Amino acid sequence: MKSLLAFVLLATSSLVLAGPCDIYASGGTPCVAAHSTTRALFNSFNGSLYQVRRASDSATLNIAPLSTGGVANAAAQDSFCAHTTCVITTIFDQSGHNNHLTQAPSGGVKGPGANGSDNLASATGAPVTLNGHKAYGVFIPPGTGYRNNAATGTAKGDAAQGMYAVFDGTHFNGGCCFDYGNAETNSHDTGAGHMEAIYFGNINVWGTGSGSGPWIMADMENGLFSGVNVKQNTGDPTITDRFLTAVVKGQPNNWAIRGGNAASGSLSTFYNGPRPNASGYNPMSKEGAIILGIGGDNSNGAQGTFYEGVMTSGFPSDATENSVQANIVAAKYATTSMTSGPAMNVGSHVSLRATTACCTDRFISHQGETVNTQVVSSSNTTTVKQQASWVVRAGLANSACFSFESVDTAGSFLRQSNFQLMLNANDNSKQFHEDATFCTQAGLNGQGNSVQSWSHPTRFFRHFNNQLFVASNSGVHDFDATALFNDDVSFVVSSGFA
Repeated sequence: MKSLLAFVLLATSSLVLAGPCDIYASGGTPCVAAHSTTRALFNSFNGSLYQVRRASDSATLNIAPLSTGGVANAAAQDSFCAHTTCVITTIFDQSGHNNHLTQAPSGGVKGPGANGSDNLASATGAPVTLNGHKAYGVFIPPGTGYRNNAATGTAKGDAAQGMYAVFDGTHFNGGCCFDYGNAETNSHDTGAGHMEAIYFGNINVWGTGSGSGPWIMADMENGLFSGVNVKQNTGDPTITDRFLTAVVKGQPNNWAIRGGNAASGSLSTFYNGPRPNASGYNPMSKEGAIILGIGGDNSNGAQGTFYEGVMTSGFPSDATENSVQANIVAAKYATTSMTSGPAMNVGSHVSLRATTACCTDRFISHQGETVNTQVVSSSNTTTVKQQASWVVRAGLANSACFSFESVDTAGSFLRQSNFQLMLNANDNSKQFHEDATFCTQAGLNGQGNSVQSWSHPTRFFRHFNNQLFVASNSGVHDFDATALFNDDVSFVVSSGFA
């Protein structure tokens, strides 16, 4: 009995010590790409997980695990990025193939960045904990994406491959296309079957699953597929777990979709069978580039959050993937606070005063739908004071953050539209809720709060020429100017005038 107990303990210890890529290697399908900003995916990995760049001086810092095989050192990032903003420039490949992911270049679709490139993700948009240790995922809004068009070791043609990714199952949209996986090497659509990537979202232009989505599907180019049929396959369910494990794998004339809750339980198989019954997908013509957050032609209208993912050589067995899922569950992904700085209380009335030297007597206010700053004091009329007062509500898209309802126009909220702040009536749409949700942070200039857009976390409330925008620290718009950025995005919060 003692020897049996010792064997069980040893086996359990080995399972805990093995990382996802150790498990894949043991199954004969080694990782050829391994990406994560939250943890090491090999038990022996102690290199850099990702790189951040701060806006204040463009300096960069590589973030490594706290210990070999462990969770990312978020404290190092927090210290480096204090009193400024940071973006993720590189997600390093842990497999040894140097398949690093960097800013996606322009392709069939142009991005919003310089020369048509995509934006880089905020380094602080997706805080989580793993076994109680803080880490950051990659929060991808529309227009943001990463790519490697010169990857090595990835599957090409009809060769077999496996993939998994851990996503936020509540962060998605119907845009094209939030993908992770194998894509074209020239950032253009080169035809059916030239991709094989995991897709997550609820677009219904191509294939769909049951319910209204979101669904785990495969992007194989010129089609998102949920099974053998080109359109709906009801075996692929709507799935909205906060932490989601998504699996797509393929081999000659066979592919599969699997998924499950990344925080508990096992994987389910949603499809395993022949390639889609349309021309161009059997045999496949994979090209071997790697994408994150975008489609093969750089279609960048989608959103989602990525925590970790791998690509393998060969078609992994279900048993291997089940062991990987057990490892992911053992990592204990959990949510954590989305806010910092002076506390705001839901239900309270607040006013937000500018801290830039020019404007310390001005408060965020509105006249109709227009949001600007106005000079307000206790001697003003009730109308003026109400226009500069806001009711703090639980975030309409994420209750861990906040939404701001007008005191004098009940049912209308501050929301961003094309990065301009305005006051609109809540139409209860998913888009409105996302546009009207904001996360407060300690003021970047050391005063009060900076108010971060939940849906575009590189962007903050900023007064610019007395108008209000959600601005990034450098960017293509005049209101993204770096001069006075920290002051312009920091506001002292006080009890509302009304």
